[in-house]
Amino acid sequence: MPAETTGIVYYVLSILLFPMYFQETFIVFAWGAGDVFWLMLAKRIFLLLPVFAVMLGCWVTIASILTVIIRHNRRVFVLSLFINWWDLGKSIVAFWGGIFKFLFYLAAGILGFLKIFILAIWALIQEVVFMPFRLLGTAGRGLVRSSIPWIAVSLTLLWCLLEGIIFTYVMTPLVVDTFSNITGEQLSEGFVRIPLFIFLLFIILGSYAVLSNMVDAVKKKNISAILGIGVIEIVALFVEVVFLYREFVDSLVPWFAQYSENFELGMFWTLAIAGFVWFGIRSLSWFLFAEHGTPTILAIIQGKGLGIEKREAPVRNGYIAISSEFMDKIKEESIWLQAKGEELLASFMLPPLQVIAAAINFCTVLIISQNIFHLPFKNMDDMKISIEMIESVSNKPETVK
Repeated sequence: MPAETTGIVYYVLSILLFPMYFQETFIVFAWGAGDVFWLMLAKRIFLLLPVFAVMLGCWVTIASILTVIIRHNRRVFVLSLFINWWDLGKSIVAFWGGIFKFLFYLAAGILGFLKIFILAIWALIQEVVFMPFRLLGTAGRGLVRSSIPWIAVSLTLLWCLLEGIIFTYVMTPLVVDTFSNITGEQLSEGFVRIPLFIFLLFIILGSYAVLSNMVDAVKKKNISAILGIGVIEIVALFVEVVFLYREFVDSLVPWFAQYSENFELGMFWTLAIAGFVWFGIRSLSWFLFAEHGTPTILAIIQGKGLGIEKREAPVRNGYIAISSEFMDKIKEESIWLQAKGEELLASFMLPPLQVIAAAINFCTVLIISQNIFHLPFKNMDDMKISIEMIESVSNKPETVK
């Protein structure tokens, strides 16, 4: 073979196989095996994928140029090759910028997550700290909105307990002396106080019950009931005045004697003042709370029910509402975290995938004369599903018009 022919073949092959002159150097440089660790890592992250994509583009371009002579619509085919190189260049630049964009999104996501975490801890602390106050507020709203006069019931029971404790303290010495004289044995006050307190509590509650029935009888104008209950009320008045309220009046005698000489109150005025004290205390407590609390207590004792089964709308629990609001905030922050996570994932995946897609476009142009990916990718939805790409290719002609 003549030397001239050999020289022409050599030059033609050199042109066709030109990537062989620099591809090994590029790959070795991008691999960076002999460099320090941080430089090697930077080269492999920033250069390795673009170098392989450029090498693939070079070899596919050579193969595509060799097939130009048998192509239809050659002008569009060659234009597609140039556009693919443009897309590859943009993809490489976007890949480099996408790394920094990913790092920025990662830092912003971490700061946002820390912010949400701190705010969630602070909100949780507030929930725990203010929980007793919310429970008290809920109980208060329930009492205010309830059709049952729970405040009146509570005050009535509290007043009866207070009155029972006071009279137990006053009556204990008298009861101890009385039982000691009857039995001939000296009883201890601690042994007498508990049963005496229970007895006096029942008497006080019964006094309010008699007064409540008296009021109902007067409202209904039931004369026979008024007379009967009136007798019972007089007996209750006599018992409480003689045995209970009289002790209060006796405790005031030294005070009266301090401001007058030879003071003697006498039995009549003692009982009269005791009666006025009983009437004043019963009247004040009755009109303040016992008028509404006593009928409810009687209904509970008699088993008549409180009449709350037919309530139209239940009272909403304020604590549950606040907890739901707290959970709604957590859900909103979770949605934000999910959106940030998808954004962070897209910033991590899209830059290298664009480089790969640009390289694959060279191969698809060589095979079917058209690109299969439309660059650049703006989000994850821009990447088609494999079946959709196959269908889009099969439904198009082989040439791009």
